Parts: sequence; C-alpha cells; structure tokens
Amino acid sequence: MAAEFGGGVTLSDIYQNAKKVLLRTRDGLERLERLEYSSTSTAIDSPDLSFSIKDDIAQIQSLCVEMDRLWRSVAAKSLRDLWKRKVEQVAEEAESLKQSLDKYFLRNQKRVTEAKERAELLGRANGDSAHVLTIFGEEVHARQSIRNSSRLLEEATATGEAILFKYSEQRERLKRAQRKALDVLNRVGLSNTMLKLIEKRHRVDRSIKYAGMILTVVVVFIFWRWTS
Repeated sequence: MAAEFGGGVTLSDIYQNAKKVLLRTRDGLERLERLEYSSTSTAIDSPDLSFSIKDDIAQIQSLCVEMDRLWRSVAAKSLRDLWKRKVEQVAEEAESLKQSLDKYFLRNQKRVTEAKERAELLGRANGDSAHVLTIFGEEVHARQSIRNSSRLLEEATATGEAILFKYSEQRERLKRAQRKALDVLNRVGLSNTMLKLIEKRHRVDRSIKYAGMILTVVVVFIFWRWTS
C-alpha cells in the first residue's frame, strides 16, 4: 500500500505524475529529433517545443527531489527499497533526456553558426535570418537525400541477401538429390559387378567341363591304342 503524506498526496501519486511527464517528454524529444532531420527550414530550431521539453525535464527532476525525500519515510524496508529503485530509475531517465536535449541544443547552435559562416564566405550575408534558413534548408534536404539513398541501399542489400539465401537452400536440395542419385548408382554398380563375377564363374565352369571332356576322350583314346 502506498504511503500517504500531508495533503492526501501519496508517493505513488507523485510517481505516476512523474511517469506521465516522462512519457510526454520522451515523445516530445523524438518529435524534435524528427524535425531536426526533416527537409523543411523549420528544422533549424523549434523553440516552443524544445523549451517545453526543457520545462518538463525540470518538472520531473523536481518531482524526483520530492520523491527522494518521501521514500525515506516509508516504514517497511522492502517497500522503501522498492521505492528507492523506482525513484532512481525515474531520475536516471530524466538525466538521460536532459543530456539528449543538451546535445540537440549544441547541434542546433553548431548548424546555425556554420550556416552563417557559409553565408558570409559566399558574400551573401545581409543580416536577413530568412536567407540563413534557406541555406540551412538546402543542406538539410541534401542530408535527407543521402539518408534516403542509404535506406534504398540497405533494402537492396537485404533483397540480395534473401536471394542468396534462396539460392543456398536450392543448392542444398540439389546436393541431397545428387547424393541420392550417387547412392542409386553405387547400388546399380554393385549389382553389375556381381553379375560380371557370376558370368565369369560360369565361363570358368564351362571351360573346366569342356577340358575334362577332352581329357577323358584323350585318355580313352590312348588306352585303346595301347591295348590294341
């Protein structure tokens, strides 16, 4: 059962609120990163969304401070340990989201600076921010085209791998059929060898029979001449 504190607010209530804000912050950060890599000129910055995410992260961290104070007052040690892990997990997620947002701000600042520097090098810097956005938009569009080409290449690679896998399966089936055919041929070859041996034995027996008959005739003839 969740511990209840002053004002009827429980530790569980604060935790559920923190999880809800975490989910909203995570969705907002994913939307911000999609805008960052889109081909539109608004990708250079989305101040309303980014600062809304920053406020949500600050709210989560504030809730974590409150929960960190409250879980220590839970009487049962098992529940206290459980709430400690839950609060630490929320705090770690909030810190991870904060780091991601900070990295986004750095990347965005770097892109703006680079776009301004390129505009100045090309002699087209006139103080008009719309011109800078146009230059950056072209660069983002080029990066998007590169990513699309990379995705198409990955799809083609996956298709090639699937075809090679099918060929491999067919090759295995052909090998099995070849082995069966060789087994049949081996059995047929063995049968032919036995037939040849039998035929050879018949020829030898026939030769012995004829030789015996001739020898008998010769002996009889010699005996007849001797007695005559």
